[in-house]
Amino acid sequence: MKSSVVSPFRVGLPQISIPADPRHSLVKAEEFVRQAARLGAQVICLPELFRSPYFCQQEDPEFFTWAESIPGPATEALGQVAREEQVVILASLFERRGPGVYHNTLAVIDADGTVLGLYRKMHIPDDPGYYEKYFFAPGDTGFKNFDTRFGRIGGLVCWDQWYPEAARLTALHGAVALFYPTAIGWHPEEKAQFGVEQQDAWITVQRGHAVANGIYVAVVNRIGHELPPGGGPGIEFWGNSFVAGPMGELLCRASADKEEILLAEIDPARLETVRQHWPFFRDRRIDAYAGITSRYLGD
Repeated sequence: MKSSVVSPFRVGLPQISIPADPRHSLVKAEEFVRQAARLGAQVICLPELFRSPYFCQQEDPEFFTWAESIPGPATEALGQVAREEQVVILASLFERRGPGVYHNTLAVIDADGTVLGLYRKMHIPDDPGYYEKYFFAPGDTGFKNFDTRFGRIGGLVCWDQWYPEAARLTALHGAVALFYPTAIGWHPEEKAQFGVEQQDAWITVQRGHAVANGIYVAVVNRIGHELPPGGGPGIEFWGNSFVAGPMGELLCRASADKEEILLAEIDPARLETVRQHWPFFRDRRIDAYAGITSRYLGD
């Protein structure tokens, strides 16, 4: 059942660097969640896979030991924080679902500390430095909404952010905001030549999701230059977390290299106004989209 809550609420995005020792990451996340709550945030989203450095830079089976069950240590600890601070927390975790079955999973914890549900990342990349197919099975939850204490939201994860289909299907379930926990950055050797256009493309496509769906989009990234244990140039995570409004306007944007907490107001009533004037949902030709489920139509 859809939430009847229509009041504005405030989101918080902690843009942070990730400790090299995973034992310290949960403590740091808890501290930033509490800071965000005390700044007035009610729905707080942590960066993708915040429990550890970005281990997908290399295919090493040792990293499977970092996976955890859900419910498990992270959801129990963050559930307590959510209950004490009366906030909703979105936590991207390396989920051990069963022997040999792992996912990149977004756990949504309501303000009473309970896990409302899970979204398992649907689109899994396999690029140099982003060898996620080695670690994660594709998600099987479909595109979901969650009725939190403060409003109905949708959650997607990082590589999902490039796919208009994912944003559209999540928005069609009635969410007022899409959250994208993210771990994205530059290969240092590419930064000088391609860095600006890569980052601009990342911001532009997500602002486009906001416009096309008349919805708020909240994106939280990590910062820092992380080197893989086996050596190599690593990834320079580019920060620049942001929140876009339903006309694609940037409500706030973080720096490239500083830890900070972004705050923005989500006003569900604004979605009604925007969609009345730009009625993209009304004018969709749902009778003509059968080809969207084909891999390619240019054969």
